[in-house]
Amino acid sequence: MRLLAAMLVVCLPPLAWADAPARSKENGKFTFTPIDDQKHTPKRYQLASGEYRYEMEKKRELPAIGVSIHHLTFPSPVKTSTVENNTVHAEYYRPTGKGPHPAVIVLDITAGNQMLSRHLATHFAANGIAALFVQMAHYGPRRPAGSKIRLMSPNLKQTTAGVTQTVLDMRVAAAWLASRPEIDGEQLGIMGTSLGSFLAALTGEMEPRLGRVGVLLGGGGFVKGYAGHSLAKPYVALWKAVGGKLDRLEKAFEPIDPLTCAANLEKRDLLILAASQDDVVPPAMARMLWEASGKQKIVWYDATHYTAAFHIADAMERLVDHFRAR
Repeated sequence: MRLLAAMLVVCLPPLAWADAPARSKENGKFTFTPIDDQKHTPKRYQLASGEYRYEMEKKRELPAIGVSIHHLTFPSPVKTSTVENNTVHAEYYRPTGKGPHPAVIVLDITAGNQMLSRHLATHFAANGIAALFVQMAHYGPRRPAGSKIRLMSPNLKQTTAGVTQTVLDMRVAAAWLASRPEIDGEQLGIMGTSLGSFLAALTGEMEPRLGRVGVLLGGGGFVKGYAGHSLAKPYVALWKAVGGKLDRLEKAFEPIDPLTCAANLEKRDLLILAASQDDVVPPAMARMLWEASGKQKIVWYDATHYTAAFHIADAMERLVDHFRAR
């Protein structure tokens, strides 16, 4: 019943929601402090202690399912030439009650229309799991109007910088969640779908606060996974024709490939939800990440990347169980 209510609420137009009082704003500060020595964290993903100021404003009340939605901003630990990208924007879906609640960071898909992530976040909160839907680098309000800058692009250097910034942003977001009195800092997690799943896996590897990780339609091993993919074959052939070696490509992708530090996920509680006929993220990539991270829980749906949508109800219930479990 709560799943049906969450689906209906998230699809209703804004006029059906109860606007929160304009006075419900909160300003404060929190501290990020590494909780380990970061010796298993590559230098690019290491983060020094620092104090961050945040602003949060309540935007919506969803009384039918006991959820309030807040807009959160805090400064990114990375400063780029794009001013808008230097502020992290997030939507905080808070369950009613004092808690402490478990919490999960939610990351979006490539298209970035945000509908799926908001749907997931709403469902988590309706089931007592606070959700923080965070905009990745160069997504949503972090991209100037008319800008062509994207998180993922043919420019590998630019992509690597965006991925690195996103992971560091999520580490700070995890510290913000841990600082909240209504959140159980010992029950934090992160999940993403498609593109977001790769970033979620990477962040889970780098941030030990995030003890639970959910990978929906993702994996690891970019070069091996895509080398035989029908869409990538022409590019692989061209690379080989000019004398390129696949191992050189693997080396170039290592910094942003979840497979590189997958062993870190052995210390997390990992759930992989994969499509056996996936035509966008090769199934081999889910299998490689599963094997490299200790062969934890993996669920296969008989579906393609897009027909996996027919299994969303089952996937959401599995994710709720995963992030709510003690």
